[in-house]
Amino acid sequence: MAFPLLFLLFLSIPLSESKLSIDYYKKTCPDFDKIMSEVVRSKQIANPTTAAGTLRLFFHDCMVEGCDASVLISTNSFNKAEREADINFSLAGDAFDLIVRAKTALELTCPGIVSCSDILAQATRNLINMVGGPYYNVRLGRKDSLVSLASRVDGQIPRSDMSSSQMISVFAAKGFTIQEMVALNGAHTVGFSPCKEFSDRIFHYSKKSPSDPAMYPKFAEALRKICANYTKDPTMSAFNDVMTPGKFDNMYFQNLQKGLGLLASDQALVTDPRTKPFVDLYASNQAKFFQDFAHAMEKLSVYGIKTGHKGEVRRRCDAFNKLKA
Repeated sequence: MAFPLLFLLFLSIPLSESKLSIDYYKKTCPDFDKIMSEVVRSKQIANPTTAAGTLRLFFHDCMVEGCDASVLISTNSFNKAEREADINFSLAGDAFDLIVRAKTALELTCPGIVSCSDILAQATRNLINMVGGPYYNVRLGRKDSLVSLASRVDGQIPRSDMSSSQMISVFAAKGFTIQEMVALNGAHTVGFSPCKEFSDRIFHYSKKSPSDPAMYPKFAEALRKICANYTKDPTMSAFNDVMTPGKFDNMYFQNLQKGLGLLASDQALVTDPRTKPFVDLYASNQAKFFQDFAHAMEKLSVYGIKTGHKGEVRRRCDAFNKLKA
């Protein structure tokens, strides 16, 4: 009776996801993996913050109506695109540059074949692995979005001042469990955040204390020095993981236990009884964190994808093939 079981298993996979495969470009662009590896490696070596920036770019893309490269579209006189939403202003230029480089190289070899959304998904996985994180399979065959609207972004991406309940709601709306949410937050083990994202925690937390008492005092003091002129210079930032900022590991979770969480949304994870057990688990078991993070990223990478006529393969990642009036 194996056949009915396999048939039921197939029916349980959404049709759009079933069209994806790891070797999607095997015949149409056989050098896809090689080109992606070369472009990603050279960019990361030249600009070591590319990995964190690209991971954030991928997350911001997927959380707004799926992994469809809609965040890459540039605004024009006809359309205010996702990139213009305030939460996307701090997305890293190096991440956008990487996608442009990869797309250019692929267009020279196999024009009109590889989607920008597949490029972003594959580049993110490669970079996570390059900086010490887990390897996971990336199924390919996504199409690029036909829509990108700044008005659709608000409320879809967690903000730095959100409570754990608010974050849980954002992720739950997209089908993610609390444990998957905590695992995905572990992405903050690399990268940095602008001072404005945590200024309330270090400068004017309350009338009794300028800094959040949950934050280790010397950490808060150091951050006040780093961010002293953040109102004049909005580019001033601090590492999300002060201990091993360039390495993908479980130090982020260990930091939370010691009051070294940078964002209010980070620190909330270690105080809420629904999320704290997972913080403690990942702080003590990096292998488990890597396993769960890889699983959550695989799940995220197929969220809301477009296939067939629901999308297109863009010639340029920052513009739709046909100009929308």
